[in-house]
Amino acid sequence: MNIPTNLKHKPVIVAEDYEHIDGRTAYGSDAKGLSLGLAQWNDRGKVDISAKVWRYTGEKWSRQSEELPLHRVLDLAILACRATLYFREEAYRYPGGYDPEQPQIDRVGLQGDAMTVKVCTGNEHITEDLELFQQALARDGELLGERMAVLARLLGQLNYHA
Repeated sequence: MNIPTNLKHKPVIVAEDYEHIDGRTAYGSDAKGLSLGLAQWNDRGKVDISAKVWRYTGEKWSRQSEELPLHRVLDLAILACRATLYFREEAYRYPGGYDPEQPQIDRVGLQGDAMTVKVCTGNEHITEDLELFQQALARDGELLGERMAVLARLLGQLNYHA
């Protein structure tokens, strides 16, 4: 199924077979494609790149399709990697999976400031939800690990090394 090109987001690079690899919903997903293109919010003379997940209901392209600025896609990847590292190397040290006195996991430096990564203590079911989150990470370990390995390889090819 071809991603529409007549809408405000203008696809440039596409993966139109995303439904075949969409995690645990592969081959049954309504997310039919991904694209990198020109953002729908562009003003004349100011062009941003965005990433878009294209969803199709079976009858029409869904309003639930999501468009994100490219830097947010990368920020989400950073957050996912840091969370995975936390559960792999740190969470086991604490009863309930975190230290209520120090819920901050990390400060990741970006653009002269930092993204604070922390456990959401405002969640009244945080202990149970941390356990469920960790179980989901373990269950999907192969699925996520494959994608992280590809990301690491591509970042290496781009000469981004720690």
